[in-house]
Amino acid sequence: MTDDSGPVSAVPIWVDLATGDPGGSRAFYGALFGWRGEPADPAAGGYAVMQLEGRDVAGIGPSQGPEQPAAWNVYIGTEDAEATADGVRAAGGTVVAPPFDVLGQGRMAVFKDPGGAFFSVWQPMAMRGAQVMRRPNSLGWCELNSRDIDAARAFYRQVFGWEERESPLGEGMGSYVEFQVDGRSVCGGMAMAPMVPAEVPSHWMVYFQVADVDASVARAKDLGARAVMEPHDYPGGRFAILGDAQGAVFGLMST
Repeated sequence: MTDDSGPVSAVPIWVDLATGDPGGSRAFYGALFGWRGEPADPAAGGYAVMQLEGRDVAGIGPSQGPEQPAAWNVYIGTEDAEATADGVRAAGGTVVAPPFDVLGQGRMAVFKDPGGAFFSVWQPMAMRGAQVMRRPNSLGWCELNSRDIDAARAFYRQVFGWEERESPLGEGMGSYVEFQVDGRSVCGGMAMAPMVPAEVPSHWMVYFQVADVDASVARAKDLGARAVMEPHDYPGGRFAILGDAQGAVFGLMST
């Protein structure tokens, strides 16, 4: 969706970054994407809702402790966080943080799928989610990288009712799965590549859409990022994967 008028149930509607240096992260993404935002509510513990041209686009806040690595988190919309938590348990997932209210903005919960990937859900109240997506400098795509993709596919199908569109990746490389709601692809997933170090767990990757991947990669490097994967073509466009100046990994994509 490109604005806040699309459906929220069973689709990614928000992403946020937990980092040991929120101020540095706000400066990095502000310079890279033109985001603006500062912590506004002392009760939010330093969490800032970042905006693109005055519209909510993502969150940046402090990590919960020094042992927590900087990482982007994906929130999937739900109409009933408690019912989703029950569904997660029934499907073999783990409830990491049961549903709780967030300052009257919504209810959230944190889960882990059977492959080990963490994700959150958001039940909107005052805050519906991102007000801009799938346009330059906003969230473009979310992608599951799983060490047990078959178990993960069954889990998300049961919890969210996701349908699937499967495309082969090539000889011996398995398949890419587009998770769909009402025939519309809302996010993707694939098995973790064999060359990924064993210590890297299953995870959800966030990709931000940009007008020019190569130019954005060069800009990010100037700002202190490192390239995890240099720009490559894919059937729908071009992408790259970076580690930001504080260590969080994210993707860039163009279509």
